[in-house]
Amino acid sequence: MALTVSDLPMIYGLLANAVSSDINVLKSAEDALVQLESRPGFCSCLMEVITAKDLASQTDVRLMASVYFKNSVNRYWRNRRDSTGLSNEEKLHLRQKLLSHLREENHQIARTLAVLISKIARIDYPKEWSHLLSVLAQELRSADTLTSHRIFLILFRILKELSTKRLTSDQRTFSEIASQFFDYSWDLWQTDLQKMLHGFFLLAQNNPELHQDDMYLICERWFLCSKIIRQLIVSGFQSDSKSIQEVQPVKKVCPVMLNAIQSFLPYYSSFQEKHPKFLEFLKKSCTKLLKISIAFHQRHPYSFGDQNVIRPVVDFCLNKIMNPEPDVLSFEGFLIQCMVMMKSVLECKEYKPFLTGRVMDDNRVSLQDVKKNVSSVVAGFLASLLPSERVVLLCNILIRRYFVLTAGDVEEWYQNPESFYHKQDSILWSERLRPCAEALYIVLFENNSQVGPVVVSILQEAMNGCPSSVTEINPQLLLKDAAYGAAAYVYYELSTYLSFKDWFNGALSVELTNDNPNMRIIHRKVALILGQWVSEIKDDTRRPVYCALIKLLQEGDLCVRLAASRSLYFHIEDANFSEQDFSDLLPVCWDSCFKLVEDVQEFDSKVQVLNTISSLIGRITEVIPYANKLVMFFHKAWEESSGESLLQIQLLTALKNFVAALGYQSSICYNLLMPILQSVINANSPDELLEDSMLLWEATLTHAVAMVPQLLGFFPCLVEILDRSFDYLKVAASIIEGYIVLGGLEFLNMHAQTLSKLLDLVIGNVNDKGLLSILPLVDVLVQCFPAEVPQLISTTVQKLIVICLSRGDDHDPSKTAVKTASAAILARILVMNINYLAQLTSDPLLLAHLQKAGISSEESILLCLIDVWLDKVDNVISTQRKTFALALSIILTLRMSQVLDKLEQILGVCTSVILGGTEELTEEESSSDNMQSSKMEVPSKELRRRQIKFSDPINQIPLESSLKDNLQTCSALHGELFNTAMSKIHPSSFAQLKRALNMP
Repeated sequence: MALTVSDLPMIYGLLANAVSSDINVLKSAEDALVQLESRPGFCSCLMEVITAKDLASQTDVRLMASVYFKNSVNRYWRNRRDSTGLSNEEKLHLRQKLLSHLREENHQIARTLAVLISKIARIDYPKEWSHLLSVLAQELRSADTLTSHRIFLILFRILKELSTKRLTSDQRTFSEIASQFFDYSWDLWQTDLQKMLHGFFLLAQNNPELHQDDMYLICERWFLCSKIIRQLIVSGFQSDSKSIQEVQPVKKVCPVMLNAIQSFLPYYSSFQEKHPKFLEFLKKSCTKLLKISIAFHQRHPYSFGDQNVIRPVVDFCLNKIMNPEPDVLSFEGFLIQCMVMMKSVLECKEYKPFLTGRVMDDNRVSLQDVKKNVSSVVAGFLASLLPSERVVLLCNILIRRYFVLTAGDVEEWYQNPESFYHKQDSILWSERLRPCAEALYIVLFENNSQVGPVVVSILQEAMNGCPSSVTEINPQLLLKDAAYGAAAYVYYELSTYLSFKDWFNGALSVELTNDNPNMRIIHRKVALILGQWVSEIKDDTRRPVYCALIKLLQEGDLCVRLAASRSLYFHIEDANFSEQDFSDLLPVCWDSCFKLVEDVQEFDSKVQVLNTISSLIGRITEVIPYANKLVMFFHKAWEESSGESLLQIQLLTALKNFVAALGYQSSICYNLLMPILQSVINANSPDELLEDSMLLWEATLTHAVAMVPQLLGFFPCLVEILDRSFDYLKVAASIIEGYIVLGGLEFLNMHAQTLSKLLDLVIGNVNDKGLLSILPLVDVLVQCFPAEVPQLISTTVQKLIVICLSRGDDHDPSKTAVKTASAAILARILVMNINYLAQLTSDPLLLAHLQKAGISSEESILLCLIDVWLDKVDNVISTQRKTFALALSIILTLRMSQVLDKLEQILGVCTSVILGGTEELTEEESSSDNMQSSKMEVPSKELRRRQIKFSDPINQIPLESSLKDNLQTCSALHGELFNTAMSKIHPSSFAQLKRALNMP
């Protein structure tokens, strides 16, 4: 039943209670509103509450109404199968009502309504709400400041929402919007800018005539307008790197925005003391305008490459980085954007030289030629802006000014070393000034060969000015820290000018002997260097470096220990990692890593150390001596990781490596492993843990020597997992194989029905790739249990017959592979359980399945299968070829005269397999040799897999004698017809047959 105007008092009362401080009243109101939200008219009632003039002062209730309205739009505006949604009439009413209420005075409600309108626009514009933007444009022409601010708030949200739609038609629509709104937005932006600059002048003069609230509203409108212009230019025009179409608005907007920044900055100091609100706006605006310019450059690099754009922008950013005013030096956010802009320009691939040539005598101007011309022009600008002396100066400034730790940094490190570590070394480079300066320095180094000697010179100067014995935190020590960092980040180029061995022996190793607490500053950088320079660390230096890292891992400072942990990880992962040099360090290394996991508090720290532990487990061969310690560590770490899925993922990966490292002694960790597996492979386990849980499960089976009861009991979980998703079918197939070969008859007796259900769930419901991962298991099942399995999986076998008799695989290799694998399984079943297959092929249920699949069944199904076996015999390996041949020879014993029509083909296949037996014998002998060498092995999945392969009944059946016997049976069954068929065989084929059967 629909809600009407008469229900408004009830709705208002519930909304009022929903903001109550009484938790019981609040909960009751929320429950009631949830019950009402799906009823027609609910959104209309909320809209009446929001727009009611007599409720203007009830902002909390109106805000709550706007939030419920937004949530209802998300849930019910688009018609879904599980809900009726809103009627078209109510939608029309709400759209009209929203456009009639643009002048919302409460900013929070206005912002919520803007988001709400954008969500509706994503669904309804332009088909159902074609006039939306034209109405907003019309309203703008006569709007006061507040209304225009709200309209721009709505426009920004709409454009942001529509810009994310990726269909070509949607992008075309957005381009039309851009052409419609850009000029108006740009004109208003420039007009508001002049008003703001005039207002800033009055504000700096403390002029009492200035109405600050009105002024601030204009500032906010201008800021919104800036974001709208960004959206229109970035999303409203195809990237010029694809189209090479000049985007004129970029050339129009960027220089003016740069001028705006230059006009704002002089007010920084005057606003700092008396006008904090406008100071924050100033900082926000300067930063935003630079971000917008960066976005234009990244989207439209060629248009940005115009000399009237790129030259002043790059020159401005360079000057601010190299010669900042005192106020700007403290304005970190702005300096970061200057550095981001420089980095973006320097590494822009569109500005790099094109290495492609052109065809001789081809006078056409290609797209590549246009790009090459533009890039060469831009390269010329950059070369003039960054001559070698300026590059050297910039490099010096980055290292000596921006790399150097400040007093605030040192204090922050002292207060919370773990947090400091992540802010300096792990945080996104564009969010902090020092990491940003480091990123720009690296790009500068890559682009300019002359930087290497400069860095070595600074390093030498810093080391000479601050010997290893110095412990006082002074400018010399801080410069050495900065120089060490500079040398660490560009090891790949600096190794030309600097010998790591000499550096390590002469300075770095000596630094580590100084245990003064202040030396943590240098020790952190030494740890960083040892990790970054790993490729330059050769044999005779490797052992001392390992010892140095272990020493750093034992220091008292968490920041240093975390840096050492990360560098140790790089060494362990290095292809030249020497276990021999590291082996005696293992006990103290384990203890130090375990202790570090206990000491750190932050999630990222624990994950990092776990990565190191996991990597170490995977690289060393002797884990057994440390197994008890590792079990205790994993037990405690798992208990403490409850609720932290990402941390548990790292633990599951480490556990998988641990199980693999233990190998066939992995049962020593089952007391730890089985409860963890039980907790993560059930239906309630988080999706994000599923893949790693299954990989651990697979590793456990792969390295198990026996099927323990607990492991056997986990199998039904696979059905639940595959019922949720087939994403992990490949690893699931490996797990199923583990149960088959390891569990044997005990597994089959316990889980026969579950196995049947699982195969039925997969086969027929997955693509060809999925089938190719699961069909080999069916073959192994039939091989191991020829009497029990076919009857057990009848539905699956019927599906395989349908696959074999389906058409459409002639030009599709994956479908051919699926059909071939299915045919091989059916051939095996016929050879090992002939009565079952003959009975199944006459089952009415199978005929119904074939009819449903559109397969004509006029001919006997067995005869149809003969055609498949004959057709696919050349697509299979030697063992399967013998299976096909045995199946075809058995077919000769059937009381079907049509078999004689295929006699020559059948005998041809059997003959070729018999005469090709030398290759097959070699394979069997090889398997026999493998068995001999495996006698002393511990039983395992791999050993049992080889045993199953070696003991395959197909290998035990002699095809030659089988064919002889079956030919005699065929002759007895068909008499003269058989002789006639034999007489039609080509003489050369008959001679081959006689040779194969040793006939005189």
